[in-house]
Amino acid sequence: MRRPRGEPGPRAPRPTEGATCAGPGESCFPSDGPLVCALEQERRLRLPPKPPPPLQPLLRGGQRLEAALSCPRFLRYPRQHLISSLAEARPEELTPHVMVLLAQHLARHRLREPQLLEAIAHFLVVQETQLSSKVVQKLVLPFGRLNYLPLEQQFMPCLERILAREAGVAPLATVNILMSLCQLRCLPFRALHFVFSPGFINYISGTPHALIVRRYLSLLDTAVELELPGYRGPRLPRRQQVPIFPQPLITDRARCKYSHKDIVAEGLRQLLGEEKYRQDLTVPPGYCTDFLLCVGSSGAVLPVRTQDPFLPYPPRSCLHGQAASSPTTRDPAQRVVLVLRERWHFCRDGRVLLGSRALRERHLGLMGYQLLPLPFEELESQRGLPQLKSYLRQKLQALGLRWGPEGG
Repeated sequence: MRRPRGEPGPRAPRPTEGATCAGPGESCFPSDGPLVCALEQERRLRLPPKPPPPLQPLLRGGQRLEAALSCPRFLRYPRQHLISSLAEARPEELTPHVMVLLAQHLARHRLREPQLLEAIAHFLVVQETQLSSKVVQKLVLPFGRLNYLPLEQQFMPCLERILAREAGVAPLATVNILMSLCQLRCLPFRALHFVFSPGFINYISGTPHALIVRRYLSLLDTAVELELPGYRGPRLPRRQQVPIFPQPLITDRARCKYSHKDIVAEGLRQLLGEEKYRQDLTVPPGYCTDFLLCVGSSGAVLPVRTQDPFLPYPPRSCLHGQAASSPTTRDPAQRVVLVLRERWHFCRDGRVLLGSRALRERHLGLMGYQLLPLPFEELESQRGLPQLKSYLRQKLQALGLRWGPEGG
């Protein structure tokens, strides 16, 4: 029977409140109904049980120190964390492995923390007979890099005994130890006699690391020449000498975009002219300088092309009559080296130059170059090239330098 037009048909029953409505062709069940609850419980029973969280082991002082140092993100752990972990560690927990990790951590992050460095020095002295030179070179590394001579009185005697015992066993480790001591100005004569002996030099010449050892030996020979006038032992033959640092150091090349070298170079170019300075010039015996100027006796900055920018090396040859020693023939020009002291040239959070930087400046000064440091704080405070030029002008004038028409 047909329904009259306009008359509403029978309504479909509405689902009860809280029911689960399915798609077309499916039925709807209350979400809290017995059938839905039974299905949900069966699903949960089929799932594998969650494993209990692993128990965190209780780390003692030495273990906690090793865990912190083994973490790739070293700087998450402040110095006080390392100091407290070290203080709580028992002596038997301070193994060579843990102390090497600590030494590498301090050296890598330029952390000149006396308490930690003294602990490494004490460990080295106490464990002297148990340590090989390959381990000792890693323990000594932060002292030279951070320019820190420990207060431990047996530190140097202990190293001298280790070098005497191990020098012939591990030549590269021996030279690495001497490099760290060179930065501390603590070179033992007996070890120098060994590494400069013809037998040692002939031995390392046929090894894969011959070039790097010759570079280290060249640096040691320079230190003997400039800093050890009382040394009378063998020296590195001239034919074996190579330039020490013939180009900017790796850290400077890696951080070149943060360096002030480019803007200082532009300031000098506009202030003096390109012909009156040299950038990245390597001077004998192989130190790369940031900027070098030649200055006449009147204080005038001279064109570099008209002067020999290098001072004679070794400098004492002038005293021995091997070079022109007459006052009338001696070169009156003075060499001024502008030294950039960037932020990463210092130990972290301090004003102590890293050992390699302090060594370079010390040797350049002993060779007769006048150094003009440009600290990063002063360079960072300059706002723009005009202000930097004014800063450089004041620095140069303070040394009595003149340039331009009145300066020659």
